[in-house]
Amino acid sequence: SHRRTLTHEHHPIEEFRYVHTARKVVGVGSVGTRCYIMLLVGRDNGDPLFLQVKEAQGSVVEPHLRRVTYPNHGARVVIGQRLMQAATDIFLGWQRVKGLDGRTRDYYVRRLHDWKGGVDVDRLRVPGATVYARLCGRRWRGHTPAGATGSRSPPTSAKGDAFDRALADFSVTYADQNERTPRRSPPP
Repeated sequence: SHRRTLTHEHHPIEEFRYVHTARKVVGVGSVGTRCYIMLLVGRDNGDPLFLQVKEAQGSVVEPHLRRVTYPNHGARVVIGQRLMQAATDIFLGWQRVKGLDGRTRDYYVRRLHDWKGGVDVDRLRVPGATVYARLCGRRWRGHTPAGATGSRSPPTSAKGDAFDRALADFSVTYADQNERTPRRSPPP
């Protein structure tokens, strides 16, 4: 099913065969979602391909935006990424899977790679921190869907500082919620 979401012509994934899948513990932004690492091999064991299969749930902004229909949440994530990036991972696709528990869940699939860069924010001085905050804000705005307008939509206009204030208010509220949430010990 993942192959059908990729390009229609011959695709490199056709040269690989499935070997094994393992569950992956995900980071802070994905807590509570399922994520798997899938091993495939090509010509031989020296030609591995690792894919990440990550659960895609409903968007938190979905109730506030005009309705856009996608086949599933995995498709929404992939189509959004394809719109934002001129060149994406050639293995980026989606699938819908019925789990062992009988529930159907949506996933997006991509090559396993740590795409994240980082900044040591503890070492930034005020001018550098200001530039970094502005860059993060611009990147965050890039995640807002095109056409998100109307009275129920989050503010996305470049005019004024309504968006910046809404984002700051959300951040403070989210941080407060995290502090109130009791910490659970991980299972043994």
